[in-house]
Amino acid sequence: MDNNLLLDLAKKYDSPLYVYDTDKIKHQYKRITKAFSKVKNVKINYATKALSNVNVLKVFNQLGSGLDTVSIQEVKLGLLAGFEPKDIIYTPNGVSLKEIEDVAKLGVQINIDNLSILELFGQKHPNIPVCIRINPHVMAGGNSKISVGHIDSKFGISIHQVPHIKRVVENTGMHINGIHMHTGSDILDVDTFLMATEILFGVAKQFDEIQFIDFGSGFKVPYKEGDISTNIEDLGKHLSKRFNEFCKEYGKDLTLMFEPGKFLVSEAGYFLATVNVIKQTTSTVFAGIDSGLNHLIRPMFYNSYHRIENLSNPKGRERFYSIVGYICETDTFGTNRRINEIREEDILCFYNAGAYCFSMASNYNSRYRPAEVMIHDGKDYLIRKRETFEDIMRNQEIMI
Repeated sequence: MDNNLLLDLAKKYDSPLYVYDTDKIKHQYKRITKAFSKVKNVKINYATKALSNVNVLKVFNQLGSGLDTVSIQEVKLGLLAGFEPKDIIYTPNGVSLKEIEDVAKLGVQINIDNLSILELFGQKHPNIPVCIRINPHVMAGGNSKISVGHIDSKFGISIHQVPHIKRVVENTGMHINGIHMHTGSDILDVDTFLMATEILFGVAKQFDEIQFIDFGSGFKVPYKEGDISTNIEDLGKHLSKRFNEFCKEYGKDLTLMFEPGKFLVSEAGYFLATVNVIKQTTSTVFAGIDSGLNHLIRPMFYNSYHRIENLSNPKGRERFYSIVGYICETDTFGTNRRINEIREEDILCFYNAGAYCFSMASNYNSRYRPAEVMIHDGKDYLIRKRETFEDIMRNQEIMI
């Protein structure tokens, strides 16, 4: 996105500010669908948790995407955005049986990831088909905080417990219509991912009424120049061939599903913040901004990297800065980054701010969450107002 446009948006809507470019979202969606175009039935379910603004969901609905959800609230957002219930899959973790039953009443696809709930749900609702989330015990990405398919993960039913699943199905008479896995984020090794898919195929063979196989997502996107990312085209070539072979083995055409979030929206997002203060210490030059971990927690939570540029002084002499926030915690966005000279009131841009950024924002330190703007068909739209003190007090009652 043009730097001058970003500066204009910061001036128009103030900072801190999230900006989303729907052209990039469309590009990524077309890229993944093209990569798997040789499979007869493909369904991309956008992972709502990555960026859940209802306007962004409406864009995906217009593209023909389905929706991957993890809470009843996300399901309701999807319905509000215009998705048909049949195009929404619900994959919760650690929720109550009641929430799953409430979601089932809305008519969406249920995906269950533990034996206890599977048996309870099957006993009470044997006629509602469900998908099973399998833990393939495959480590993805190398970061334990974002890898969820390893043996110690809380997600999914172990592949070693498939006999237990079959026993539950036989005892309850329930119908299993899908098999699912999600190994985690930042997948680089296509061969490792394909190994996990073979595990999933092996599970699917043991059930007679499968309609789809959901391979999750976790595709890595580049965060800096020269960064390695998932070769989605190469994965599409190899997995499409193997999936088509499996469909012949199984005896019918199944639907291949993915649930990308970061892949679709990460690079479409920009976070703009104003520099409040330049602080020189004995060893470090800090650039303190009008934001903190309350707006963008990924660097602190996942040790993730976000490229940072000075939009206000792009030709300035490069110096080394540590970019920090205004929260009363250690909220460092980047240490000793080489950035064009930063002055107070300059606008900094954080890239790859579309996925798991605003959606993880909070009101910590009683700070307001920022505004969101969407660039769609060449026009800018304010899709979330900046919070006010009234928002902070909205659900509080003064009792004494």
